[in-house]
Amino acid sequence: MKKLTAVLVAGLFALAASPAFSQSAAPNDAQIAGIVVAANTVDIDAGKLAQKKSQNKEVKAFAKQMVTDHTGVNKQATALVKKLKITPEDSDTSKSLKESGDATLAKLKDLNGAKFDKAYVDNEVTYHQTVIDALDKTLIPNAKNAELKDTLVKVRPAFVAHLEHAKHIQASLK
Repeated sequence: MKKLTAVLVAGLFALAASPAFSQSAAPNDAQIAGIVVAANTVDIDAGKLAQKKSQNKEVKAFAKQMVTDHTGVNKQATALVKKLKITPEDSDTSKSLKESGDATLAKLKDLNGAKFDKAYVDNEVTYHQTVIDALDKTLIPNAKNAELKDTLVKVRPAFVAHLEHAKHIQASLK
């Protein structure tokens, strides 16, 4: 369990501390789009795994919601970048997100029952808080295109709701 937590935290702090999130190397709109898609894909993949592995009704329902909501955000983002003729770009941040997401999935696959549920939900709490911080400190302030910025602002409340929901489940699992 400690190894899984270390992987999760390392990956999430890579998001917040990566060069794309530093003041000196602000991401451009194409990189922001790539980061948004990567962040949502990571959570979709974790949600799909939780839907299969969890035996906890509340965790399964939350995982289903994560898949549905984050798939919706990715569809919005994809439609917007097509409209704006922006091609999402990989960046150190999006690559780090994908790598840490893959590592998290690998660790979660080795867990079962209550240990799986706790690790999945703990990850969701940390992940959503980190994404909210990234939205507030980097993605929204650095988005140059008004429609992209507006979309990021509009999806932020969903991430906050997910965080609160995950915290509620986390408290019930202790």
